Amino acid sequence: MTVSYPRLAARTLRFTLGVPRTVTVSPDGGTVRFIRTPDGVTRTGQLWALDVASGEESLLVDPADLLGEGPEELTPQERARRERSRESAAGLVSYDVDPTGRWACFPLSGRLFAVHLGAGAVRELPTPAGVIDPRLDPAGRRVAYASGGALRVVGVDGEDDRALVEPDGEHVTWGQAEFIAAEELDRYRGFWWAPDGESLLVQRTDESPVPVWHVADPEHPERTPVTQRYPAAGTPNAEVTLWIVGLDGTRTEVVWDREAYEYVHQVSWNEYGDPVVQVLGRDQRRSQVLAVDPATGATRVLRELTSRAWVEPNASPARLAPGGRLVTIEESGDKRRVCVDGEPIGDDTWHVRGIVSVHPDAVVVTASDDPTQVQVVRLGLDGSVDPVTSGPAVHGAVVGGGTTVVTRASLESARPTVTVFRDGVEPRELRVVSEEAPFQPQVRLLTVGERDLRVAVVLPREHVPGSRRLPVLMLPYGGPGAQMVLSSARMFLEAQWYADQGFAVVVADGRGTPGRSISWEHAILHDFAGPTLQDQVDALQGVAAELPDDVDTSRVGISGWSYGGYLAALAVLARPDVFHAAVAGAPVTDWRLYDTAYTERYLGHPDERPEVYDENSLTHLAAGLERPLMIIHGLADDNVVAAHTLKLSSALLAAGRPHTVLPLSGVTHMTPQETVAENLKLLQLDFLRTHLG
Repeated sequence: MTVSYPRLAARTLRFTLGVPRTVTVSPDGGTVRFIRTPDGVTRTGQLWALDVASGEESLLVDPADLLGEGPEELTPQERARRERSRESAAGLVSYDVDPTGRWACFPLSGRLFAVHLGAGAVRELPTPAGVIDPRLDPAGRRVAYASGGALRVVGVDGEDDRALVEPDGEHVTWGQAEFIAAEELDRYRGFWWAPDGESLLVQRTDESPVPVWHVADPEHPERTPVTQRYPAAGTPNAEVTLWIVGLDGTRTEVVWDREAYEYVHQVSWNEYGDPVVQVLGRDQRRSQVLAVDPATGATRVLRELTSRAWVEPNASPARLAPGGRLVTIEESGDKRRVCVDGEPIGDDTWHVRGIVSVHPDAVVVTASDDPTQVQVVRLGLDGSVDPVTSGPAVHGAVVGGGTTVVTRASLESARPTVTVFRDGVEPRELRVVSEEAPFQPQVRLLTVGERDLRVAVVLPREHVPGSRRLPVLMLPYGGPGAQMVLSSARMFLEAQWYADQGFAVVVADGRGTPGRSISWEHAILHDFAGPTLQDQVDALQGVAAELPDDVDTSRVGISGWSYGGYLAALAVLARPDVFHAAVAGAPVTDWRLYDTAYTERYLGHPDERPEVYDENSLTHLAAGLERPLMIIHGLADDNVVAAHTLKLSSALLAAGRPHTVLPLSGVTHMTPQETVAENLKLLQLDFLRTHLG
């Protein structure tokens, strides 16, 4: 029997299984290591190596050899960590290699393993259970890791395992990123080795000020609800401090103005100088880049960053370059650019997305001169700009030891390529063993409207242009931090499946989405509802003008998840004249129930701007519902809790407005389960077909 597309997409984790990931390059550039599953449907990651000179791949670590027939066991802390990073794979999902290139380490089923890369020998290191985020010291002698709230260290030979710092309070942990850092600041680490391997910079988190929430499992009333510390907008955050911790257990607190800058955004510590810490104010309009004196914990300000809206919490940390120069990503005019000691390099053609690598004479970045594309670009300190990649595609790169590994996803194929380049060596392709998609998306990219909205249109593959007007299905995200309209075929597999069921699918990136300009991103400040919804309306009108004989604007549906779910519900509540049915998955309906860093970044503090929260939430619109609305929510969701859907449903019921609620027992903010994912898509399809004719 043929497997349906929704089931196949869930089984393959949207066709990402079998694609090389977490790529690293050895110091001499001769070896490329990466994680890859054995095929496109097995979720267990294995550690592989490519010999660049010969082009031969070899399997370094197979979790099946280490765990045998036993299942993988994860602690609640590790499950939460993976939920924050949206990690659905199993087996090896991360590893660390020391700068000498001799050792690698990785966690597996809560246990710690080390690999001698020269001999290819794997050993389990004797540690307490529940190992999280192990990291090798720069000399390749020891592994630091978090476990049981403590930060511990053990030799690569398995000797001298001990706790460096242990919890000194009921709600205290050491060495782990707190909820806000991982969920909203793109920081998943909680400790960093000193270059000499004799000390570490360690995060201490005290969650006791954070309000306690309870996530129950209604399907199992006999189970105790899960207690969670959740920092909702306007409430206290966890208290985060940083400490220099020596291998002898000595500790020195890092001192900065924590009252003015309570978020620890990013941290780096390399051989070019003292540790660099970037901190953010609660309103996120001010940021300081600090140098830390490891001996005293004193800090000095290297850079002060400000923004009229918010300082973007970029995943690329500020860092020192050779010679002690400071490399940052900052606002410059209407673009985000790389700055060296505060001076922009390159030109304002490129909107920088992230830093790939730093060299004595250049910085390699990912950047866009077209928001639908991502290129790898070399920015010389002499002002030169040299694109490493080109063409309509989404590129990424890893650079080390004279070797560059480039990942490329394009509209030509749903399967990406991963190519290794090194001078004097023929380019090598890392094998991609993902499942072949059952069809090739046929995507048309348009620029429409007075704001030059980037829009993707996907029609049924058998559709003859102009032969009939199709009902429209819009699939937005539409909010800050995520982009949908990119030159990557895999992005539109689900859109093509929906289109083949008889829809003209429209995907539009409105104001607030990244990759274009500062003003574009900041246009949603204090106003989620207005710009993002209006841009969906304008995108629809623009597509109708381009394809008047192919789209029927009297039958328009909209479907989304998370922020996209908020936007879908908002569409039928606020603009029933345009949108005729909506499916809202895990929608935020009351922004006072969402977390501090994300919500306050865009809407401000609820005590200072209560009217902004009122206008951007949904419950006050309940009485105006005229169109069919299906709301879907995982009851185990600890990010957008089910209370959002329940509050909106209660308001709709009080107003006498009919609607559909679909609760998902045991499902979190992700829905990776095959049967759930398949039946969920089929139910949504049936709902949309029923109400759009």
